[in-house]
Amino acid sequence: MLAAHQPQFAPWLGFFDKLDRADVFVLLDNVQFKKNEWQNRNRIKGAAGPQWLTVPVSGRFGQEIGELNIAQRENWQERHLKTLRTCYGRAPHFPETFARYQQLACRPWRKLADLNIGLLNDLLAQMGLAKRVLLASELGPLPENRDDRLIELCRKCGAKTYLAGAGGRDYMEMERYGAAGLEVVFQDYRHPSYPQLFGAFTANLSVLDLLFNCGPASMEVIRGGRAA
Repeated sequence: MLAAHQPQFAPWLGFFDKLDRADVFVLLDNVQFKKNEWQNRNRIKGAAGPQWLTVPVSGRFGQEIGELNIAQRENWQERHLKTLRTCYGRAPHFPETFARYQQLACRPWRKLADLNIGLLNDLLAQMGLAKRVLLASELGPLPENRDDRLIELCRKCGAKTYLAGAGGRDYMEMERYGAAGLEVVFQDYRHPSYPQLFGAFTANLSVLDLLFNCGPASMEVIRGGRAA
């Protein structure tokens, strides 16, 4: 089974559920960057509620994610570390989670995709999740049409099933997959709750929130949201 997704910054739990379920996971680093989505930012939780952790970028309209530069005009790493100390300094797994993020974020990153992929690999290592992760840009030419692109990725990787996000029901042209002999399975992820700082539980945050609060048990928590 194959799943694919844009390389997001410190993604939410459902991203890792999809990655965990797939035999092959493809990062779509050669699709267009979308402003104000999840490729260069995600939410964490502070005393006042959810807040953004953002990586500043510089580029032009229509640029692919893999081409996009991180803006060097500001020290975003220092801002991130200060925010994480404030939000999670009292979290049970702050020392080890913060140390790993600090070490990774403070490397001299130039490309957003490189940062996202490097961070993803480190997050997978923290959670003990070993998976085959490929870059779409390294798999040769792909069709422009969204569905045809995914079908071709399945063909190149030898997958007979495509694992789609729940929102795919609204836009996927299912007849294309059937004609290609592919089964489509839609993700049905029910966000689990876990111990959190600052009052009532808030869902759909970055996986960093989970790691600060649950540490080595994070993957077990993620799997707890999988529909039976």
